[in-house]
Amino acid sequence: MRMISSSAPGPAGLAAVVEKIWRDVLGVPGGQTEATFFELSGQSITAVLIANRVEEELGVTVDVEELFDDPDLADFIGKVAEAARAAEPEAA
Repeated sequence: MRMISSSAPGPAGLAAVVEKIWRDVLGVPGGQTEATFFELSGQSITAVLIANRVEEELGVTVDVEELFDDPDLADFIGKVAEAARAAEPEAA
């Protein structure tokens, strides 16, 4: 995993960024957060696009398998947050 910068958003900001990426890539209108990745016609290529955007915008590497294992937006946000915490430098 890649180190995240000190300017990375906090948990609420991270969730908003991941939700925006989700909506942009899957073409989801605002407010429709309950549909799963598969219900939104998510495929392998869209999983790769989402993972790449998360890495580009947040500096957090997530495996595309996360979307297949937990296709719910809230679960995916949790996985991204978990990866972000794991990538943070430990306090000295």
